[in-house]
Amino acid sequence: MTSKKGRINALILGAAGRDYHNFNMFFKNNPHYSVVGFTHAQLPIQTKYFPKKLAGKLYNKDIPIYDESQMEQIIRDKDVHLVCFSYSDLSHEHVMHLASRAVAQGASFMLLGPKETMIKSNKKVVAVCAVRTGAGKSPVTEHISKFLKSKGLKVGIIRHPMPYKKDLAKQNVQVFKTLQDLKKHNCTIEEREDYERHLKNGFAVYAGIDYKKVLKEAEKCNDVIIWDGGNNDYPFIEPDVMITVADAMRAGDETEYYPGEVNFRTADIILINKWENRKKDAKSIMNNAKTMNRSAKVMKISMEFCVDAKLKGKVIVVEDGPTITHG
Repeated sequence: MTSKKGRINALILGAAGRDYHNFNMFFKNNPHYSVVGFTHAQLPIQTKYFPKKLAGKLYNKDIPIYDESQMEQIIRDKDVHLVCFSYSDLSHEHVMHLASRAVAQGASFMLLGPKETMIKSNKKVVAVCAVRTGAGKSPVTEHISKFLKSKGLKVGIIRHPMPYKKDLAKQNVQVFKTLQDLKKHNCTIEEREDYERHLKNGFAVYAGIDYKKVLKEAEKCNDVIIWDGGNNDYPFIEPDVMITVADAMRAGDETEYYPGEVNFRTADIILINKWENRKKDAKSIMNNAKTMNRSAKVMKISMEFCVDAKLKGKVIVVEDGPTITHG
């Protein structure tokens, strides 16, 4: 059941983001557990190890990162007794298939919640999350940040992590204040498409792996912090106001996807996007809100777009993958 040091062997299922945060918040200094590995899914990740310099005093070597397809073999080879699911935007059915694979090998299956993983800030926090990726979080964050700035407040934006590059130690705490910082940190396309709009609007963006340290950086010079969520994950920072964006083009997902349903149930404000041609679906989301989160304020929103006349007849490349592929 335990390692040589008397700790329970654990495996963290992730996708380079929530998994590292869960490790830092729950496992890193926990004498009861020994994380023998991470697994990755969804995206190709460059790194093969979580470095010991970030792992803490309980770990004297790098923690290996495997492909999720190897889960059963790792459980057997490493005598894993606990599998912790730590990523987002999967159907409830898919999550339970992962749970069944783990339990079939004799391991227990864990979902860590906000009480174990959220960090309390000394500044006011607004969180923007979603039922599904591609629902429209980024434009909402952009609108709110501009509004708060117009009221004379200094606003910092903490972004859900995307540490996909090889050297995780260099990505532990990242502060972006100008577009040049994107080059300095050798940002990926995924990072650029989420950071650039905020930087162009004059807002600093904070990200990384150790979000206790990331939050401290953001608190130094900001009055208000906006959590700009990734996928449909719930926030790493405890919000004073929780906003969840629902997608009328994918009505019903608020009851079928994890952890999007968590965001839907815990939201103070539910924004229904893309409703203009999906009025029946928008109504369905509103009805679900009445039964799942009666205290939430529910509003329909429209995100207008326009194309420069100079682009007529040209080929347009849209970088924002989730909006096109998922949303």
